[in-house]
Amino acid sequence: MRTMLVVLASASLAVACQGGSPATPSASAEPRPVAAPPATSAGAPSGKLYGAPLATSPVTALSEILKSPASYEGKTITCEGAVRQACTRKGCWMEIAESMDKSAGGARVTFKDYGFFVPTDSAGSRARLQGTVQVREVTKEHVAHLEEEGASFPSKRADGTAVEVQLVATGVELRR
Repeated sequence: MRTMLVVLASASLAVACQGGSPATPSASAEPRPVAAPPATSAGAPSGKLYGAPLATSPVTALSEILKSPASYEGKTITCEGAVRQACTRKGCWMEIAESMDKSAGGARVTFKDYGFFVPTDSAGSRARLQGTVQVREVTKEHVAHLEEEGASFPSKRADGTAVEVQLVATGVELRR
């Protein structure tokens, strides 16, 4: 017991010397129950989750976002779509669309803070995701880089640049 008191006193002194203070118990230090992950679409089987769990929130149709991307700029949304393409090198991006048809509008999905990736063989999956909408100009060099990884830019300009709708996801659920 005496040895334990000496160790605790030493630890408190070490913390104080580093400019901090020893932790004191508080109501916020009590363990809290963790909620179960939210269910996906009613009746739909759960898929594989990448990133943060998805909160229960209404789904915004991808077609609505693509119709008026400026009105969604900076907003956090939940949406679903077919994974039409995915980065073939690391899985650091994917493109979702309402269908696999190349003529259907799509949006590039990247992952917040480069914090997670999806499998490189994700194309053909269905995705449900939460993230922030961004409309970005993509440089000629970045367009070329993404094209090397399998991306396509239907509205690529003659100078090699493109403007695209991007969704920066905090969480993605994929199902086959």
